[in-house]
Amino acid sequence: MSEFQKIINEVKKVVNGKDRAIVITLLAILANGNILIEDIPGVGKTTMAIAFSKALGLNYGRVQFTPDTLPSDITGYVVYDKESGKMIYNKGAIFCNLFLADELNRTSSRTQAALLEAMEEQQVTVEGRSYRLENPFSVIATQNPVGASGTQLLPDSQTDRFTVRISMGYPDENAECQMLLNRSNRNPLDDVECIVSKEQLLEMQKQVNQVFVHEEMAKYIVSLVSFTRSNRYFLRGASPRATLSLTDMAKAVAFADSRDYIVPRDVHNVFTSTLNHRVILSSEAVSQKITVEQVLKDIIKNVKRPRI
Repeated sequence: MSEFQKIINEVKKVVNGKDRAIVITLLAILANGNILIEDIPGVGKTTMAIAFSKALGLNYGRVQFTPDTLPSDITGYVVYDKESGKMIYNKGAIFCNLFLADELNRTSSRTQAALLEAMEEQQVTVEGRSYRLENPFSVIATQNPVGASGTQLLPDSQTDRFTVRISMGYPDENAECQMLLNRSNRNPLDDVECIVSKEQLLEMQKQVNQVFVHEEMAKYIVSLVSFTRSNRYFLRGASPRATLSLTDMAKAVAFADSRDYIVPRDVHNVFTSTLNHRVILSSEAVSQKITVEQVLKDIIKNVKRPRI
């Protein structure tokens, strides 16, 4: 059994019936990306993040975002030390390997923006000085559905920095029953074992980065993303950053499949999860009750696949 599947199995000990969400999350971590989970409270978003931190041997940090959460709670702050007579930097919660931004859309835009530099450049800047974050580093952010009490939209510049967006949804009856039995006399998180060390995860990420992308596959990925920009059902298409994220995710799929090159099906497997939060439906699509997922599936069907 591969290390990839072993990690999946450990997380499945505590998250029942959500195999697709678990796989996409692990692929994004292997691609050195960030994950946005949009769902109602209580479906296991935080539990899944904790399970991944244990299975991957990562230092775990968490902030429960509220309207009064400050940027300094995330990035840290500088204070004057009376004994030494120097300004001392106190690190914020972001200094970890896996950072859970819980209910990110409940806080102010200023505090949301404190994550932007960390997500893009893996560093934070406080009082004009930059501090590097430890590798590996990924953000798992959760947000309640738009319109829920006390929430506000994330800015487009921030959602575009998330490699994927997933939704866990309610478990089916069998999965919920299994969850109930698993928690009847113990916490299943206590049973999650560490499968790989941080050093091993970094090596896995390195191997993902080295997966070969043929020129024809590069053209195919660009064509898929470009099609979102000319589609009449999208008011706004995906950005060039989406092209990079889609390529990275396809590499992770190939790695999980024990290949060192990507093929079209690798792209198809992660296309919707990587682009669904980067596009905006047109009024025509909304009036016809057409979903983002439907349009993205049509794009896969209509763009000619390369012969690899």
